[in-house]
Amino acid sequence: MTDTATVRTDQAEARPAHPLDQVSAAEYRAGREVLAAAGLLGESVRFAYYGLDEPPKDDVLGGRAADRRLRAFLIDVSSGESSDVVVSLTSQVVISRRVLDPRTDGQLPILDQDFAVTEEMVRADPQWLAAMARRGLTDVSKIRLCPLTAGSFGAADEDGRRIVRVLAFVQSDPQDYAWSHPVDGVAAYFDLIERRVFRIVDEFELPVPAESGDYEDPEVRGPLRTDLRPIEITQPDGPSFSLDGTLLRWQNWSMRVGFDAREGLTLHQISIADDGRDRPLIYRASVPEMVVPYGDPRFRYWQSYFDTGEYLVGKWANSLELGCDCLGEIAYLDATVTDDFGEPRTIRNAICIHEEDYGILWKHFDIFTGSSASRRQRRLVVSFFSTVGNYDYGFYWYFYLDGTMECEIKLTGALFTAAHPGGDYPYSTEVAPGLGGPVHQHLFSARLDMTVDGLANAVEEVDVSGAPPGPDNPYGNAIVQHVTRLTTESGAARTANASRGRTWRVLSTEHANRFGRPVAYTLYPEAAPVLLADPSSSVAARAGFATHHLWVTRYDPAERYPAGDFVNQHPGGAGLPAFIAGDRDIDGTDIVLWHTFGPTHVPRPEDWPVMPAARCGFTLKPTGFFGRNPALDVPPSGGHC
Repeated sequence: MTDTATVRTDQAEARPAHPLDQVSAAEYRAGREVLAAAGLLGESVRFAYYGLDEPPKDDVLGGRAADRRLRAFLIDVSSGESSDVVVSLTSQVVISRRVLDPRTDGQLPILDQDFAVTEEMVRADPQWLAAMARRGLTDVSKIRLCPLTAGSFGAADEDGRRIVRVLAFVQSDPQDYAWSHPVDGVAAYFDLIERRVFRIVDEFELPVPAESGDYEDPEVRGPLRTDLRPIEITQPDGPSFSLDGTLLRWQNWSMRVGFDAREGLTLHQISIADDGRDRPLIYRASVPEMVVPYGDPRFRYWQSYFDTGEYLVGKWANSLELGCDCLGEIAYLDATVTDDFGEPRTIRNAICIHEEDYGILWKHFDIFTGSSASRRQRRLVVSFFSTVGNYDYGFYWYFYLDGTMECEIKLTGALFTAAHPGGDYPYSTEVAPGLGGPVHQHLFSARLDMTVDGLANAVEEVDVSGAPPGPDNPYGNAIVQHVTRLTTESGAARTANASRGRTWRVLSTEHANRFGRPVAYTLYPEAAPVLLADPSSSVAARAGFATHHLWVTRYDPAERYPAGDFVNQHPGGAGLPAFIAGDRDIDGTDIVLWHTFGPTHVPRPEDWPVMPAARCGFTLKPTGFFGRNPALDVPPSGGHC
């Protein structure tokens, strides 16, 4: 195991090597100076988001010098006034500023300070203290509070307010696993601007589950195994990829690796070399939103978290450890994010890049010639991990020798627990005595700005089925494809169908292969359920993107986030449903694919006290993009296969 390289992002230079490079610490500070000079950074102003305002695609692809801009979401924590500001580092001026109306625009993401402020003030609230005392909990030093985004439900006393809803867990000592001991039935509704509890909801009392979930405690986990022998991953000649700054090249693939406090890992200008030229595939790939709706309809009906738009999943990226999170010959990239004051903070080893053996690539023993050949598959892995509250998410992008590309998300960490009422409660699984794991979903949205051999692309939906017997199918064995061209945005909001093997083919309308057919890449979805909440529900209005597996929109640089720019407490309707309202033509144009995927999690006892990694994702495969198997030139392993 070798830490081969680390690319730092806290360099002193304020100018990037490429317009899509990460924002450096020096650039964040320079932008902050411009904002301060414009009078926008008073004593009570905080940064809810701060990141790169990416230049127009045409400028980047055309190689034209672009204005380097940053975007900041600013909030005055004394008045609640929120604004969306764009600043130019090139001209050292504020380009635009828009003050938000929280009733229609929503609220800005959660601040770091919101957690500490909420815990301090709720602990001192007399009504909350009385609710805890009724449950026999009088030592508040042993109660941990969990401030959670509130959603939007039209309550009169919540209208326009910046709020969180606060649940409690008992932590009897610093090592106690608080998720084991939820205090159910009571919540404090807290105003973050007024800094006070404005409502206590106290619906029922259930015993606080007592069993320890401390998985590091030998009494809980049992003795460690002694017969698991080491696996060593070595590459004596080093890895096969190269990094030039953030330009990554590997086995015909090339891409630029970026990072954003909101989205986390971003990949830009993904292309694959073929016949002496780099052929573009995706201009920008990311997972810019996720929603975690919980399915318990009573006291916790409001639990639905947008971990990207509300909490900024990139901001909580882990510093990865060699041999623990990544194995083999590793290159790391740092990421730079900022705190509530716009001051940069470097996350060391935020992004991991390495190669993995992936079994058989292709193999054949020919019965006529007696020849035997075998090649091993290998993949490039670009990944990061983020911890948002109780869950830990690993975001992985894989690139294969045969031109296949894959996105996988690994979900692990702790269940968000509740007290279990006993019996056959349909909305929760008892995972420890008296402890419930509520049923919930994790629905991710991938944004794929496609450039399959250029900007002129189209999408076809491909289903397969058997055909009935007839003159052309006398024996009833025919299998046919049903191809439907998706020509408008409204018609391209689609749902996967496993019974029909449904896939979506992204093709070039300008380039054909040697058979005269359009070159293409095909999206293979996992046909899991989309959002299960009723269409009339608040979360369905706010997470409209999660109601379909596929959306296709005409490219618009302002359309970055599938649930809209300002997700926290938004009343609904923003994002993809609004994007397609104009029903633009998408046939032979510059298009963006948005793909919803993820599991519906009915917890098991085996998911407690820490959950084995569950996996979800999707695959993109070349479909007539190449004229034959592009991996014929992969050499045999060790020269003898």
